[in-house]
Amino acid sequence: MNDCLFCRIVAKEIPATVVYEDDAILAFKDITPQAPVHLLLIPKAHCSGLCDLPESLVPVVGRLHQVAAKLAEEAGVAERGWRLLTNCGPDSGQSVFHLHFHLLGGKPLGGRLCQ
Repeated sequence: MNDCLFCRIVAKEIPATVVYEDDAILAFKDITPQAPVHLLLIPKAHCSGLCDLPESLVPVVGRLHQVAAKLAEEAGVAERGWRLLTNCGPDSGQSVFHLHFHLLGGKPLGGRLCQ
């Protein structure tokens, strides 16, 4: 999709600090980090969110979780703890409608996600 920010990053039309890439997954640093480690992991194929996840992307999303664990280890946050989350829809805070997961770590994140 040419109007999707993350599809444009996948297509290399918009620069990003890529930390991992394979045939189906791209991971890059968030440009407005909320923690010392804040990476975005996305399937390269466009999907607007988990509610629209096609069966064909289920294995990719499963592997994405394995990649997240590897990246947490490489970033030095695996031992102390890290968070992987996705937002679904506007009320959740989703602002880019391409399925993506936030990997956060490097500081105590606390138990609350909402104020």
